Amino acid sequence: MATADLLVIIVDLILRQIPIAYWEAFIFLNYVLPVCNIHAFLLYVVTDCSVWFTVTFTFDRFVAICCQKLKTNYCTERTAAVVLGTVIVLSCLKNTFWYFMFKGWYMLSNSPWFCWARPGARFSLVWGIGEFLQYLITPVIPFVLILLFNISTIKYVLVASRARRRLRGPSSGESGRDPEMESRRKSLILLPVISGNFIVLWAVHAIFVVWFRLAGLNLSWNYPEFAIGELGYMLQILSCCTNTALYAVTQTKFRQQFKEVVKSPVSLIIKCTQRRGI
Repeated sequence: MATADLLVIIVDLILRQIPIAYWEAFIFLNYVLPVCNIHAFLLYVVTDCSVWFTVTFTFDRFVAICCQKLKTNYCTERTAAVVLGTVIVLSCLKNTFWYFMFKGWYMLSNSPWFCWARPGARFSLVWGIGEFLQYLITPVIPFVLILLFNISTIKYVLVASRARRRLRGPSSGESGRDPEMESRRKSLILLPVISGNFIVLWAVHAIFVVWFRLAGLNLSWNYPEFAIGELGYMLQILSCCTNTALYAVTQTKFRQQFKEVVKSPVSLIIKCTQRRGI
């Protein structure tokens, strides 16, 4: 997830904006035809991977918590490698469409489409179907799956927590702090935040694209303001890093390892200083 999110920042943010900000220096890209096609292909691939890695991680958490019998066979390094590899391959196959739909030249302007489309392609039926499938597969279906898995996990945790409280009641003789219940309480907070974060940050971008498409087909009164598109684009990029941060920072083990990383240089400097003093 972290690798895919980092690639989104590099491919979709940095490499996309540099030719726009310094268009005079990158005007030569108009004469190197396949560059923008490859860039568009990679952009959509890494975005899909970022989103679908989040889905697979959410499903992995669902299996680990709710499906104890399946957990032993599914939650393995081999399965993780197969699932991630499958997502990458399918993302590459799906987004090959964009390589052939673009003309290959950078528009070198701050607009939603940064490559020139082939003549007549943008308002063709093929483009419309491809764009519809693009936003159906990412982000509509991922959001539904993330929401479904998180709701199922929350329901399971609530039922298990009620049963645990009954077993640890006054009659059982157990009282005081319950680390397991505290961990479950954190999960109940984290999972809705993940679902809400995903839909809120993708919503503006998805609405803009649909509105722009309807206007192009004369089904809307006017085109949306490009400022809305830029806001949606910014929030979409932001969504590609928040989930990884939420999943990682909320984990106790991650925080412990992070503290060790921060303390290591300090400890090394102290040891070197003490040795020199000796």
